[in-house]
Amino acid sequence: MSESPVKSADYSEVTQTTIPPDCAGLRLDAALAKLFPEHSRSRLQGWLKEGLIRLDGAAADAKRKVLGGERITCAVLPAPTFTDAAENIPLRIVFEDDALIVIDKPAGLVVHPGNGNSSGTLMNALLHHAQELAGVPRAGIVHRLDKETSGLMVVAKALTAQTDLVRQLQARTVKRHYLALVHGKLATSGTVDAPLGRHPVQRTKMAVVKQGGKEARTHYAPVEHFDRSTLVECRLDTGRTHQIRVHMANIKHPLVGDPVYGKAKCGDALLDAFPRQALHAFRLALVHPQTGEELHWESPLPADFATLLEHLRAA
Repeated sequence: MSESPVKSADYSEVTQTTIPPDCAGLRLDAALAKLFPEHSRSRLQGWLKEGLIRLDGAAADAKRKVLGGERITCAVLPAPTFTDAAENIPLRIVFEDDALIVIDKPAGLVVHPGNGNSSGTLMNALLHHAQELAGVPRAGIVHRLDKETSGLMVVAKALTAQTDLVRQLQARTVKRHYLALVHGKLATSGTVDAPLGRHPVQRTKMAVVKQGGKEARTHYAPVEHFDRSTLVECRLDTGRTHQIRVHMANIKHPLVGDPVYGKAKCGDALLDAFPRQALHAFRLALVHPQTGEELHWESPLPADFATLLEHLRAA
C-alpha cells in the first residue's frame, strides 16, 4: 500500500491510497477500517456519507464490495485544536503513560464544555496538563461521568489509542463498576435491560422508552443495607447518558440525592441532606491500546459519600 499525503487548497488533510488485493470482497467500510486503523468505522462511515472519502474519484456507499486496486481519496478537515482553552485546574491522576491518562474525577466537575459551562471543565484541565491533547478529538475523552458523579475515567493521549478505546467500549470489554446509594431496601441482584432515549416531554431528561431508544443494560447487586436505603454495586454493559440514574429509578429505587430522577424528600434527614446523586465510579478495567496488557484501577469513596455511609451505619 502506498500513501502520499498532501495539502489541498482548503487545508484539508488529503490522503491518497489504493485498496490492496487482500481486501477484495470486503465491504468498503471494512476495507477502510483496515487501511485507516486510527479511525473508528463509524467515523469512516460518516466521512463516506459526507463525501470526504471517495472511491475512484466518486462518492461510494459503505456497503459496496471492493475488488482491490481501487483508488481511495480521503480529504478530512484536521481535528479542531483547543490551544486557547487550557486552564490550570488540579487533577487527580491515578495512571499516565504515552497512551492513557486515568483520572479520578471529583463530584462537581463538568467533563466537557457546554451551555453554561464554557470553562472550568475536565477538558480544560486536560489541555493544560497534556498539550498533545489539543490535536485529539474531544481532547481524548472517550466516555463521560455526570457533573455530580465522582470516580474513574480514562482519556486517550493519541488518536490511535482513542480509537482503540472506543472499539473496546463498543465491544463491551471495558469494565466499569459503580457504587450507588439508592432509596429503599433492594433485596436481590438483577439486571435492568431497558432502552433509553430522550424524555418525550422533558427534553433535558432521559427515560426508558419503548420505541427509538438505544440499547441499555445495567447489572446491580446489593452490597449493604440500611434502614431506608441500600448500597448497590452497578456494572454497565452500555454507557448511555444518565443510565444508572434512570434504570434504578425505573425499578423504584432512585439514587439518593438525585434531584432529577429521585425523590425531592424522603423524610430521612441524612438522606435528604446529601447534596448530589450518591454515585461513584470505583472500578475501571481495560486492555492497554499499545501493550495489550489488562489493567485495572480502583478509587476509594470520596469523603462526602463515605461520611454519609458511616452516619447511616451509626444510625
